[in-house]
Amino acid sequence: MSRRLLVSLVLIFLAGTASAAEQKANKLFGAMAVASKQQPQPIGTYAKGCGAGLVQLPETGPTWQAMRLSRNRNWGHPDMIAFIQRLSQQATQFGWAGLYVGDISQPRGGPMSSGHSSHQIGLDADIWMLPPKRLNLSRTERENISSLNLRSDDQRSVNDNYTRAHYEILKAAALDPAVDRIFVTAPVKIEMCKTAQRADKAWLQKIRPLYGHNTHFHVRLKCPEGVTTCATQRPTVDELSKGGDGCDETLNWWVTEYLAPPKPAPKPAKPAPKKRGARDYTMADLPSQCARVLAAQ
Repeated sequence: MSRRLLVSLVLIFLAGTASAAEQKANKLFGAMAVASKQQPQPIGTYAKGCGAGLVQLPETGPTWQAMRLSRNRNWGHPDMIAFIQRLSQQATQFGWAGLYVGDISQPRGGPMSSGHSSHQIGLDADIWMLPPKRLNLSRTERENISSLNLRSDDQRSVNDNYTRAHYEILKAAALDPAVDRIFVTAPVKIEMCKTAQRADKAWLQKIRPLYGHNTHFHVRLKCPEGVTTCATQRPTVDELSKGGDGCDETLNWWVTEYLAPPKPAPKPAKPAPKKRGARDYTMADLPSQCARVLAAQ
C-alpha cells in the first residue's frame, strides 16, 4: 500500500472525530509524494495552510535546476512555477547561466517535517545566491553542492561574493508585479540601498531584511487575484506610504542591536509556555479545506 493511499484511508476513517484533528500535519503532508488532482488553489496563510493542485517545477530546464531533489519540495502554485521560469531567463541577462532553485513547497504544501515555518501554500521559493556554472548537475551533485554566503564574518556587511549581478537579479524579482516581498540577509539590503539610483528606489521596499537568508533569497508571491482561500501577508507594498523604500535608519538595527548580546532576562515566576511551530501543528490548526487536499486523489 502506498504512503499516499495510507494517509487518505486514515483521514477518511478518522473523519469527523477528535483523533483526525489531532493528527500531526507535518507527518501527513510530508508523506504525500504527488500533488492533488484539484484546481490550483493556495489555502490559508504562507505559514499555516496547504496547496491544492500544485505543479512540479521540472528538475532541469533551459535556465534553471531544482536542488536537493530528495526533499521533493519543487512543487508550487502555477504562478510560482511561471515566476521561477521567468526570473531564471532574466538572470541570463546579467551573466548567470540561470538559477539554482531550493525549496518551494511539498506536493500538497502544508507544514514540513523539517519545521520550515513558511512555504506551505505554494507561493514561496528559495533561490540560491550561487551563480550556476552549469545546468547539468546530477542528482548526487545537487545533494552535495552548497550555495554561496554573501555575508561577512561579523554579519555587518556583504563580503566579496556579492556582485552587481546579485543586485540586478534581486531588482528584477522585485519589479515583477506578482511578487509581494523578498527576504534577504540584512547586509545585502543595506548594500542595495547604498547603490540604488535615488530616483528609482521604490521597488526596494519589497526587499526585506531577515535572518537566515545569507545563502539564498526567499521570494513570496501575492495571492492570485480573486482567490478567497488565500491570505496575503499584511502590510503589502501597496499599503505602505508612497515612495517608501525601507532604507531608513531602522534598517541598521539588523547589524547593530540585533547582533548585540541579549540582556539577562528576569527569571519568570513560572516557565513560559513553549511557542508552537510548524512541527506542532495538527490538522485542527489548518484550514478545514486542507483535510480534503490530503484525501484527494
